[in-house]
Amino acid sequence: MSLIIKPVRAFADNYIWAIDSADSDAVAVVDPGDAAPVLAWLEQTGKRLEAILITHFHRDHTGGISRLRAAFPDCRVHGPAREEIAGLTDRHGEGDVIELAALGACFDVLDVPGHTAGHIAYSGHGLLFCGDTLFACGCGRVFDGTFEQLAQSLLRIAAIPPETLIYCAHEYTMDNIGFAKWVEPENEALLAREQRDMAAAEQGMPTVPSTLALELATNPFMRLSEPTVVAAAQARMKTPTDDPVAVFRALREWKDREYD
Repeated sequence: MSLIIKPVRAFADNYIWAIDSADSDAVAVVDPGDAAPVLAWLEQTGKRLEAILITHFHRDHTGGISRLRAAFPDCRVHGPAREEIAGLTDRHGEGDVIELAALGACFDVLDVPGHTAGHIAYSGHGLLFCGDTLFACGCGRVFDGTFEQLAQSLLRIAAIPPETLIYCAHEYTMDNIGFAKWVEPENEALLAREQRDMAAAEQGMPTVPSTLALELATNPFMRLSEPTVVAAAQARMKTPTDDPVAVFRALREWKDREYD
């Protein structure tokens, strides 16, 4: 059974990802911060909500849980074991496998803390639903996690197959590209990406998903050992080093203070 991933837009720039299949009336959604657009999409498509996958506790990812469960009482709600989230029916951590039987799908749970201390991601079928850990050409801010955790989570994601499709939760791509150009203004792959994604954005089309290969070529937070990225980070450091975690911290603090 082949999966079809569809974006359901919410708020100003959130994506709620619908995991769909032409062979089933069941569907799962990832990080429904708002129930209304999901319910509208379900009514339009005639689909039945089987499961909700939550990556972390922030309200713009969890706000729709209660209303969706009221409409679909049998729906399972999967989420991180190490975060307090109302409405979860199943709590998960590293090594767990989530089976979506009606969709013929299963996803491995990965611990990817940093943006939040208990953040998880869902990996399977050549897809990664990564919430706010990794963005197209960027990454999440550090809230109640640590810089070290987020750097290690990104390094871990960097080691998965490069053809993996990256489904992040926000349309931040063009802003992120702007900062990436501060870091690597002569990165030809980045400049080509800017043109492609700008064309999509101007037509109101999503710029995501991306591929991990594209992130490794253009996203400074995934290029922590590249000489150009290291040099840019070192220019911000009081004590220059090429340690990837220190490079990450310098980049993230630079973006937090001077760009965002």
